[in-house]
Amino acid sequence: MGMKKLLLVLLVLTAFAANSILCRIALKNGYSDPETFSVLRLLGGAVMLFIWHIALGKLKDIRWKIIDALLLCAYVLFFSIAYVQLNTATGALLLFGAVQICMISWGLIKGETLSGYKATGIVIAIGGIIMLLLPGATAPPFIPALTMVASGLAWGAYSVRGKNILSPAGTTAGNFILSLPVILILSLVRQEPVHTDANGVILALLSGGLASGVAYVLWYQLVASMSSATASTLQLSVPCIAAVGGVLFLGELPDLRILVCTLIVLAGIAIVISSDRTQSKKSARG
Repeated sequence: MGMKKLLLVLLVLTAFAANSILCRIALKNGYSDPETFSVLRLLGGAVMLFIWHIALGKLKDIRWKIIDALLLCAYVLFFSIAYVQLNTATGALLLFGAVQICMISWGLIKGETLSGYKATGIVIAIGGIIMLLLPGATAPPFIPALTMVASGLAWGAYSVRGKNILSPAGTTAGNFILSLPVILILSLVRQEPVHTDANGVILALLSGGLASGVAYVLWYQLVASMSSATASTLQLSVPCIAAVGGVLFLGELPDLRILVCTLIVLAGIAIVISSDRTQSKKSARG
């Protein structure tokens, strides 16, 4: 992986972490309920990408994929609901741990091969996630944790489907636009009344327009050139970035358990990146 591409990957992964931070700020401080935050987040992404296509004169490039839109809805809604009770770092670690399991499993089903070195890194990273979920005094609450895992599986499936698209911007725009009627219908069955204020609206629109809409277009462009194993493992750096944001913006100091798990996950990611670079050098020589 070249330096330019690596920097772009880091930018996108930082945007993913920003989603966790913005959502957690809104929910922890009572600026919005999770369902309303989800609707506004998807609205922000849809508006941003629609304006983008109007400005470029490329409305005809918008693609409509209902399955991708449903996966996007599931990811966003479960994400917000889970973050009511999970702190920023724990939620992100569960989310992207589930993403990795989903994407690697699909890659193996489709015949992707893993070197022993890369497989070791993946096992180490997954081990960090498993350690976090083991019972104990600081284990996350089970139902919110399970909800976040469901969100991660939806995002993993969304990322896998993104490997085969020809128009990242057009497909992402169509997914966000199609998701709006779906999420609005789902929000009608909510049990709690609608609640949001100006802060909640701003945070959700920032999450949807920038940290989601624009970042997802870039991610679709990047993921097409990566193996499922590499793409999923790189995303496990997001919890580490989110943990820093949780400390800075929410005062969520990580306990020893989350710190140890995060270090283990980072070690696994480093091994996977090293394996990719070694393989790229061998390919170049060959």
